[in-house]
Amino acid sequence: MTDARDGARPAAIELDAHDLRLMRAIADGGSITSAAAALGYSQPAVSQHIKRLEARTGVPLVERIGRRARLTEAGRLLARHAPAVVTALEAAQEDLRLLRGGGSGRVRMTGFPSASATVLPRLMAELARERPGLELQYVEAEPPEAVEAVREGRADLALTFSFPGDREDPHGESARGLTVTVAGHDDMLLVLPEAHPAAADQRGAVADLADENWIGGCPRCRRHLLELCARAGFTPRITFETDNFVAVEGLVAQGIGVATLPRMALEATPRHAGVAIRSLPRTERRTLHLVAARGAERVPSVRAVLAVLDRVLPDILGPVASGSRN
Repeated sequence: MTDARDGARPAAIELDAHDLRLMRAIADGGSITSAAAALGYSQPAVSQHIKRLEARTGVPLVERIGRRARLTEAGRLLARHAPAVVTALEAAQEDLRLLRGGGSGRVRMTGFPSASATVLPRLMAELARERPGLELQYVEAEPPEAVEAVREGRADLALTFSFPGDREDPHGESARGLTVTVAGHDDMLLVLPEAHPAAADQRGAVADLADENWIGGCPRCRRHLLELCARAGFTPRITFETDNFVAVEGLVAQGIGVATLPRMALEATPRHAGVAIRSLPRTERRTLHLVAARGAERVPSVRAVLAVLDRVLPDILGPVASGSRN
């Protein structure tokens, strides 16, 4: 290798997609054995590949601690590049398949429960009409797990959400290196028994409900409820917890408590009799995001799904004033 101190250019470092996949597999599994199993190779073959890769790069990439393996700073750097590089290769492969007339590709998507009930049916129906050869695989997941799935290459696209001021927003540090686009805003609503005195107040005044029993939703929704009530000057007495929004409506209808729900959740099923809905301030609405590996929109099948989502989401949520990318 030429010494850069002699004034000559350092020798080029040759890498391929398999090198990056290997670093990513070690980062995910925490051992050479688990990485080998994930990639379908023997443990000795993976160990030899690491040695050759370290020789090529000139830096240590893996530290062995007992039976575990930990990436060095250089190894972690390579692992972070894996999703973008693999996505670019998939884009090229799919372009060639389409040029040769072979199929329409596959997209692995993940989304949260109320999106599964509202967005997914419309998305699949329109894709079936416009791209009948495209295979859409869908797994339901809450935002932190959905972002992780994209980061680890287990999903191509994730539909997620965040609340204003969320101190554990999964679209921050954990989404570093991914593309995060604002997809819309979902109103948060106050759900009350129809006979409740506060149901006559169209303002949805949370402060008037300090003495009520509350029904908590998913962990992120429950955290938003706590922050919402704290801003109103009290701590809610949560007596029942469920992430089943149909159950939340049923409990409210029976006078068990009061709750907050996103509009998407309320529109997913027929309205319960005996329930009153009041709007919370727009400042409380949650933001929807689309998360993907950088460059994912270059993959024709992913681009097709995004194009349909661009039409479907405004119908469900209303238009987005402006989008933003990280």
